[in-house]
Amino acid sequence: MLENNKNRIIKLEKASFGFSQKPKLRVFASLRAISLLAFLVLFSFSSYSQVTTTIDTTDIRIGEEIHYTIQVEADSTDLVLFPEGQTFKPLEVIESYKIDTTRLQDKIKLIKKYGLTQFDSGAYTIPRQRIVINNKPFDTDSLKVEVFNVLVDTTKQKMYHIKPALEVKEPPFDFKEVATWLIPILILIVVGVLLFFRRRKRKREEAEQQLPPYEEAIEALKELDHSHYLENDNSKRYYSELTEILKRYIDREVDDTALESTSNELIERLMLHKDSGNFDFDTETIKKIDDILKRADLIKFAKMKEQEGQAKVDRTVVEEIINETKEIIPEPTEEELLQNALYLEELRKKAIKRKRIKIALGTIGTLILAAIIFGSIKGFDELKDKVLGNEMRDLAEGRWIKSEYGSPLIIVETPEVLVRTEDSLIPKSQVIKRKSVFTYGKINDPLYVMVNSIQFNQEQKLELESSLDMMLSLLEKAGAKNLVVKRDDFTTEKGIEGIKAYGDFHVEVSKGKVLKKKSSYELLLFAQENGLQEVLVVYQDDGRFAKAIKDRIINSIELEITPETKKKEDGQ
Repeated sequence: MLENNKNRIIKLEKASFGFSQKPKLRVFASLRAISLLAFLVLFSFSSYSQVTTTIDTTDIRIGEEIHYTIQVEADSTDLVLFPEGQTFKPLEVIESYKIDTTRLQDKIKLIKKYGLTQFDSGAYTIPRQRIVINNKPFDTDSLKVEVFNVLVDTTKQKMYHIKPALEVKEPPFDFKEVATWLIPILILIVVGVLLFFRRRKRKREEAEQQLPPYEEAIEALKELDHSHYLENDNSKRYYSELTEILKRYIDREVDDTALESTSNELIERLMLHKDSGNFDFDTETIKKIDDILKRADLIKFAKMKEQEGQAKVDRTVVEEIINETKEIIPEPTEEELLQNALYLEELRKKAIKRKRIKIALGTIGTLILAAIIFGSIKGFDELKDKVLGNEMRDLAEGRWIKSEYGSPLIIVETPEVLVRTEDSLIPKSQVIKRKSVFTYGKINDPLYVMVNSIQFNQEQKLELESSLDMMLSLLEKAGAKNLVVKRDDFTTEKGIEGIKAYGDFHVEVSKGKVLKKKSSYELLLFAQENGLQEVLVVYQDDGRFAKAIKDRIINSIELEITPETKKKEDGQ
């Protein structure tokens, strides 16, 4: 098509030049031809590339999604680039959908969708978007959108009070996470301990199996004879072992510092032993030792070459020195033998003691490892309860008893049966017809429960508020110090209304001395048929069982409805 348009323009140019030969007319005709060419090119380009935009709605509520669609028709060989990123501001792009492609004979239709939204109400304009086709830009039209608030009908929508904060239990112990580093560390510790004790045992066994000094030296010389140091021209190694055999023998039999001494120091000490009379060394023997040690030092450190056959001669001399030294060593006396026997007995006792210590450490280590594994799986609180015991847990998980107390009856479920007691705090009076007090534990125990029922001789107008103040003052006389009081109404499942006081206090165990840990309490009072009924629960909160025990006791309370109370309710 472009080629046909160009041919038309060329023909027009020729025609124009044919009509007028004047220069001005020629320039004018050329300009007309160029303009016409540009128009035909643009017309030709637009004939195969078309861009349209649509939106599914112009009115939305806050947060709703608008679908903005760009549709492009082009040749299959054209390169089309769509807008990317946040180019639709003030609207936000919440999703850019994949391009949908449709073929139409020799052309393709590309459909690109965008999900837009806005979180503030008002009138907004979607700005122009630029699409590039073969490096040629195309701009879309801008579009207007209205964003409305969400209307809420407060007359139909129920309003609720703000719920109180709930205590969230700690997440359970994640054993898998801990096991990833705990088990390898424990394995390394066990392997290290086993290797340590195994090495010590091997050393001790080697010491016990060690030959006497003379036999050890002779065996070492025989092993040296079977070595190939001299055949391999390794005189340095040969003389090193030869002098070590000699020094070790002297170290064990004559002087226990021989192995750490230099050659000159060793000769000096041997001379001292000879002069002091400890060992009857022959001067010639000491001279032989001196010659061999000096020759060995020259070979080892000065790289001197020994004469042929000298090494074997020195080996024979060393054996002679060992034999001569063995002969001059005095036989042990009875006292020395006794000391040796005592020393061996002491070694045996130490060995038994070490064995017992190892058994004890092994047992303790096994118990610690078992405790760590059990605590990691079941929890360390569970481990503590199993080992040390937990009175509150025993009460919570034990068999509970539901009983009736007093008159009118108070039915309550408790971990243990309440025992009838005499409450000296409430003085006897002619007004009081009957008083029944049932308790479990003491006020300074982890759990204290009291059920009290008082019946008066004649009709009394009881005010629960004043009665509650009286009961709280009696609680203070029983040892409650720094009493914190919160009050609230209370109603049983059968509809009997009462009053509740709760809070905490310190328990006085002796005059001027109180427990460091606070005790929490909950006190319930009910009034019916000229009587007053009281339920008191005092507990030391352990964060696990105490509060649950208190809640179970309080929630289990049932009161006998007297005929008078029932008549009053029926009359109302």
